[in-house]
Amino acid sequence: MNVKEMAMRLFGFEREEKDRARKIPHHKYGHDRRVFIMTLTSGLPAIITAMYFLWAGAYTTKAQWTLTVLIVGFWLGFSLAVREKIIYPLQTLSNLLAALREGDFSIRARGARHDDPLGEALMEVNSLGQTLREQRLGALEATALLQTVMAEIDVAVFAFDTDQKLRLVNRAGERLLGQIEERVIGRSAASLDLADYLEGEATRTIQKNFPGGSSRWEIHRTTFRERGAPHHLLVVSDLSRALREEERIAWQRLVRVLGHELNNSLAPIRSLAGSLESIISREHLPEDWRDDCLKGLSVIATRSAALSRFMQGYARLAKLPPPKLQPVALGEIIRRVAQLETRMAVSVVEGPDVMIRADSDQLEQLLINIVRNGVDASLETGGRAEISWSRNRGHIEVRVEDEGHGLSNTANLFVPFFTTKPGGSGIGLVLCRQIAEAHGGSLALENRKGAAGCRASLRLPL
Repeated sequence: MNVKEMAMRLFGFEREEKDRARKIPHHKYGHDRRVFIMTLTSGLPAIITAMYFLWAGAYTTKAQWTLTVLIVGFWLGFSLAVREKIIYPLQTLSNLLAALREGDFSIRARGARHDDPLGEALMEVNSLGQTLREQRLGALEATALLQTVMAEIDVAVFAFDTDQKLRLVNRAGERLLGQIEERVIGRSAASLDLADYLEGEATRTIQKNFPGGSSRWEIHRTTFRERGAPHHLLVVSDLSRALREEERIAWQRLVRVLGHELNNSLAPIRSLAGSLESIISREHLPEDWRDDCLKGLSVIATRSAALSRFMQGYARLAKLPPPKLQPVALGEIIRRVAQLETRMAVSVVEGPDVMIRADSDQLEQLLINIVRNGVDASLETGGRAEISWSRNRGHIEVRVEDEGHGLSNTANLFVPFFTTKPGGSGIGLVLCRQIAEAHGGSLALENRKGAAGCRASLRLPL
C-alpha cells in the first residue's frame, strides 16, 4: 500500500471513490469520518498539553522530535483502531443485510453472543437470515407442490392480467387450447376465444367446441391480486365425463331396482303358470282342479296388477313436468293440506304470511305426501303430527314433525322404489324431492333430537 492509498484510506477518500463508482450520494461528513474526527478530537487536549510541556521543557531537539513522533503516531494509530472497531461491524451488518436483500440467506456473522450489545445485534441478523431461509424454502416447496397439482389436475386453469393477457396455463389448459404453453403465454383472451368468459356471470355452463375437444363445460371465474394489480383466474372443467359417470350409475341403479321388482312379480307368475299347466294337462283332472286354477289365476292377476302399478309409478316419476311458477300464499296451502287429513287432526303452528313463486298443485302434492307420512308414523304409536313454517334468511322453511318410531334407515330414503311400508311404491319421497329441487329448494328428513319421531324440512326460496 503506497502513501496515496494510505492517505485516501485514512481520510475517507477511498470510500468516496467506491461510492462514486456505485453512484451512491455520499455526505460530506460520513459516519466513519465523523467517528475518526471525534476520536482525534477526544485525544487532542492531551496531545496539545503533552506537546506544550515537551517543547517548553529543557529537552534536546532529538528527544523532542522522537517523543513527538511517538505521541502523534500512537494518537493516530489508536484513532484509526477505534474507527475500525466501529466501522467494521457496521460494514459486516451492511453486507449481511445486502445479502438478505439479494436472497442469499447462507451468510452468517461471527462474534454473535448474548453478553454484548453488538453481538446481540449480530445474533438478531443471523436469526433473521435463518427465518427468511426457512420461509423461502417453505415458499419454494409450496410453489413446487402447487405447480405439480396444477400440472396433474384434469381441469384447465388460465390466469389473465389486467390487459387480458394470458400469464399462466396448466397442462389441461394446453390440451384444451391445442397448443403448448410457449405459444399461448402473452396472447390476449380474445385471440384464445376466452374473452367472453372474463365478463358476465362468474359461473356458467356452456356447450362449446374448443381445439382440444367438444363437450359440455363448466366455467368458473374468480379474481386475485398480484403486486397490487387485479388478475382473472379462469377454470374450465369438462362436465361430460362426470355426467356420463352419473348417468351410468343411475342406469345401474334403475336396472337393479327394475330387475328386482320384475323378478318378484314374474317368478310367482311363472311358477303358478307352470303348476296350472301341469294340472290341466293331466288325463284325469282332480276334483278341486277348478278351485286350484281360480286361486292360481287370482294370484297371477294380483301380481300383474302390482307390476302394472309399479310401471305406472315409474312413468310418473320419469315424466314429472316442470313447475309453472306463480305467486301463491304459502299459509293457505299449508292449512288446506292439514284439513285434507281425516285420520288425525294435524296441528298447524301459524307462521309469517308470505307469498312465494311456486306451482301450487305440485307444492300441495309435496305437502300432502310428507304430512301423510307423518300421520302414518304417528298412528302407529298413538302420537300426533304438527306442521309449521318460518322465515330463515332468504328462505322459507316448512317443518312436518311426527311422534312415530323415527327413521331406522336414512341412507335409502330417496332411492327410487325403496320403501318400508307394506304395499308402498317407494316413489313418494323421490317425487317430493324432485318437486322441491325444481322449485330451487330442498327436502330433508331426520330424526328429532331430544324427542321421538321424525322431522321433514322443506326449504323454499323467497
